[in-house]
Amino acid sequence: MKSAACLLALALAATDIASAAAQTPSHPPPMQPAAKSVAKPRSPAAAQPTPAPAPAAARPELDLAYGAYQRGYYITAFSTATRRVEEMKDIKAMTLLGELYANGLGVERDDKKAADWYRLAAERGDREAMFALAMFHFSRRIEPASREEGAKLLAAAAKLGQAAAAYDLGLLYIEGQLFPQDFARAAQLFRSAAQVGNPEAQYALATLYKEGRGVPKDAVETARLLAAASLADNTDAQVEYAIALFNGTGVTKNEQMAAILLAKAARKGNPVAQNRLANILAVGRGAQANPMQAIKWHTIAKAGGVSDVPLDVFVQQQPADVRAAAEKAAKPWVDALKESRQPRS
Repeated sequence: MKSAACLLALALAATDIASAAAQTPSHPPPMQPAAKSVAKPRSPAAAQPTPAPAPAAARPELDLAYGAYQRGYYITAFSTATRRVEEMKDIKAMTLLGELYANGLGVERDDKKAADWYRLAAERGDREAMFALAMFHFSRRIEPASREEGAKLLAAAAKLGQAAAAYDLGLLYIEGQLFPQDFARAAQLFRSAAQVGNPEAQYALATLYKEGRGVPKDAVETARLLAAASLADNTDAQVEYAIALFNGTGVTKNEQMAAILLAKAARKGNPVAQNRLANILAVGRGAQANPMQAIKWHTIAKAGGVSDVPLDVFVQQQPADVRAAAEKAAKPWVDALKESRQPRS
């Protein structure tokens, strides 16, 4: 569930990140937004098969089981949780057993046993088990799998305050397949998750405020939410917040901090951040001009699918030794991208 690689195709008529990035001018101010619509957060239907880890124990008597789990002593966690279920019918221990079976930790992976334990705990009101079982439905790790049943479980978990469930349920309201598309309801759900610190929900809600979908347009609230998600290391939020900082949109203008955030996101492999950083380094706004580094990041961004014609012109204007040094610096990144695209046998 933590991966952002699988994205939800939202029903919005707007340009995507790559096409917007291709229109980026070589001079950063004003820097164009990374996307002109609600961003594309991950879909519960396309989630990674491993559910989110079970939370810390709510009661002292489960500390041994959850403590062992968190330290990687899975066999101890399994035996302790099993004893808790046998002696006390402990609901949290049931959820933990589901987690261990789901991920093959201390025991052989067994989706059926995992689902059975999650179901037992969910029927007894455990919100984490409801969420995990919902993910089993969306990732088709349960028979029979049902998106409708998954949505019901998400709704039940969200009502009990499970933040990730509220976020995923909000995505379903944006998707508009299981429910009628409802941006206002999605915003409510994102807000409930954002308020307890869920960075993906903070970012998603920021995009709604940015476009005025389900909520009034509000640049200040957009920037506040982007800042929170950025602080929690959400890469997309770092890019958007950096652009807001560079332009002074909804927040005090700070080109230096924008450059720092873009560099951080660029190093994590975000091609939009790489492109924006290349522009900054080319003209020296927010950071000292560095043609070699500008060409390096431009080359990497192009390999990642973000082109920029003005930067192409900038590259051709640089001395041959600078271009050669930049290409050498970019080569490991470009080679890694090419390798990642090779079909796996």
